[in-house]
Amino acid sequence: MEPLTTALVLLVLVAPVLQWLVGRYRLSQIYDKIPGPRAYPFIGTLYLILGKTPEEIFQVITERTRRYDGIHRIWVGMTPEVRLSKAEYVEKVISSSKHIEKANLYRFLGDWLGEGLLTAKGERWFQHRKLITPTFHFTMLDGFCEVFAENASILVNQLRPHAGTGKPVNIYPFITTAALDIICETAMGVKVHAQTSDVEENAYVNAVYRLSALFMDRLVRPWLHPDWVFKRSALGRKQHELLQILHGYTRKVIQERKSALRASETDGSARATDGDSVGRRKRLAFLDLLLQSSTETDTTLTDEDVREEVDTFMFEGHDTTTAGMSWALFLLALHPEIQEQVHQEIDSIFGDSDRPATMHDLNEMKLLERCLKETLRLYPSVAFFGRTLSEDIELGGYNVPARTIIGIHSYNVHRDERFFPDAETFDPDRFLPENCEHRHPYAYIPFSAGPRNCIGQRFAMLEEKSLVSSVLRHYRIRSERTREQQLMVNELITRPKDGVLLYLEARR
Repeated sequence: MEPLTTALVLLVLVAPVLQWLVGRYRLSQIYDKIPGPRAYPFIGTLYLILGKTPEEIFQVITERTRRYDGIHRIWVGMTPEVRLSKAEYVEKVISSSKHIEKANLYRFLGDWLGEGLLTAKGERWFQHRKLITPTFHFTMLDGFCEVFAENASILVNQLRPHAGTGKPVNIYPFITTAALDIICETAMGVKVHAQTSDVEENAYVNAVYRLSALFMDRLVRPWLHPDWVFKRSALGRKQHELLQILHGYTRKVIQERKSALRASETDGSARATDGDSVGRRKRLAFLDLLLQSSTETDTTLTDEDVREEVDTFMFEGHDTTTAGMSWALFLLALHPEIQEQVHQEIDSIFGDSDRPATMHDLNEMKLLERCLKETLRLYPSVAFFGRTLSEDIELGGYNVPARTIIGIHSYNVHRDERFFPDAETFDPDRFLPENCEHRHPYAYIPFSAGPRNCIGQRFAMLEEKSLVSSVLRHYRIRSERTREQQLMVNELITRPKDGVLLYLEARR
């Protein structure tokens, strides 16, 4: 090969690499003005977490975030990200209707959730949000309260053999199965009996468990982030197998509910199915409301659109509430004086009655609601979430370009001493009306905030009130571990490592 030809071939091969290096240098000139840990070629700042356990990773990220004044940058491999932990900076991003696109890591959920409300963007998100919002109306939530109460009663019975034994019980799996029973019935209108059957034998429930864990397994392995690598990996093949189970089940339920809806329109009734007594009106599920709303508004939703929204509700609605309820019981077990006040509040509502809690009862639980809010401050179910900037923005005196991934550390936002003095102390009175009145509106964001806030936050709070109050109606609780001993794992959801160990004593 002649020298000129060789030189041209080399130039063709080297040019893209040189172009990439120049682009990478220009990016670093912009992003490295923002303070942050030292980054190295190709791995960026990932060296800080490689080889560490999930609880160690959470600690590294938390300490790193504290080190900087509300804003810092990292490099996830060769991708720059800007992380925020100050309310003023967070507000500039999530209060705007411009920056509603989720961060890139949410694409890992794409195969499971498609373009449901969590992952959708642009006009599709606006249309679906408008369509789904009425399904969380007060009257719909009132019907869900019956489901909460029924499953709370089962939970209390499941815990009974562990009361008064002098041995601690891990309440986390009990709360998990209760939350799964609730979300399956409220989302799809089906009973899966997770609390009273072997979860391993329930293919759908087991698949939900395993797929959630698989998502985190991929997240902490940067080499599996590219789709073409992941789909050829053992984890990718396992995900495909689990999705066949999940999507098949959801599609089957959708077809059954559509048929039932057509039948009810034909005979003018909505009779019960799924084992309800003859003549009783069927309890509407999220799926039914979605199908009805689509028909009434002439909105064209395909079966796959409906499947994606139901799967999204399933995904968002069981792990988050499980964590919130478990952390709340843990904190109340550590603070017997506050727990006693909650007992008094519950007793003032129910007396000696064993009747199920109604919407009115749950609304009367003012102290318990403050306890749950303070729990979500200390242990937000989602300690970190992300956005992608749609345009350039100035944050903390730094210019941040459009398309930058923004990471928001709600765990650290909630520990800002300006708004929460002695921030590590559990103090439900922080949420008395007079103490909230002048607080920065973005200093407390357990359900995010702005136009893309969590649509199901009212649902979550009612569910948590129902189950936690039911446990406390029947038991006094004491924790085996202290705050320092109870480690956290941030696997998308802020989970207690190795569960929550509580001693139970019957109150009556």
